[in-house]
Amino acid sequence: MSGDNDSVVEETDLPDVEDTEETVADDDAADEALTEQGARFSWTRLLVAAIPALALILALGVGYLKWLDGTARESRAAVDQSVRAASDSTVAILSYKPETVEQDLKAAADRLAEPFRQQYTQLVHDVVAPGAKQQHISAVATVPAAASVSATGKHAVVLVFVDQTTTIGNDAPTQSTSSVRVTLDKVAGRWLISQFDPV
Repeated sequence: MSGDNDSVVEETDLPDVEDTEETVADDDAADEALTEQGARFSWTRLLVAAIPALALILALGVGYLKWLDGTARESRAAVDQSVRAASDSTVAILSYKPETVEQDLKAAADRLAEPFRQQYTQLVHDVVAPGAKQQHISAVATVPAAASVSATGKHAVVLVFVDQTTTIGNDAPTQSTSSVRVTLDKVAGRWLISQFDPV
C-alpha cells in the first residue's frame, strides 16, 4: 500500500511536460521582448545623443566651407584689383609730356605709397621734369600684359610688361620694352605701389 501512495505522490509532484514547455516558451518570449525593448531603448538613446553632435559637425562643415569661399573670393578680388592698379599706375608714372610733366607726374605720385612716393617725387623734381622741359621729351607707356605673382587682402606683387615710346624734340620716336616687378600695399582701401623693380 505504501508503495502505491509513493507513486501517487510522485506523479502529482511531477509537473506536466506541456506546462513546463509553455512556461519556458513564455520566459523566452518575455526575454526576447525585453531584449527588443532594450535594443530599441539603446538605439533611441544613441540617436538622441548623436543628433546634436551631427548637427554641430554639419554646422562646422558649412562654416568652414563658407570661410573657404570667402577667402577664395577675397583672393580673386585682390588679384583682379592689384593687377589693374599695377597696370594703370605703371602707365601713369611712366607717361608725360614736356609742357605738363610736373602736373602729370605729380598726379601719378598719388598712386604711390611711402617711402617710394618720396623717392619718385625727388627723381621727378631733380631729373625727369628738368630734362623733359629742356629737351622736349615726351613718353607714352602702355601695358600689354600683367600677371599676379601673389596677392592677399593687403599686399600684392604683380609682374608688369611695359612698352614705352619716347620722343625727344623732333627726333623719331624710339620704343623700348621692359618688365617690372610691382609691389603694392592696400592703404585706406586703395592699392598703392610700394616698390617698382625692373627685372
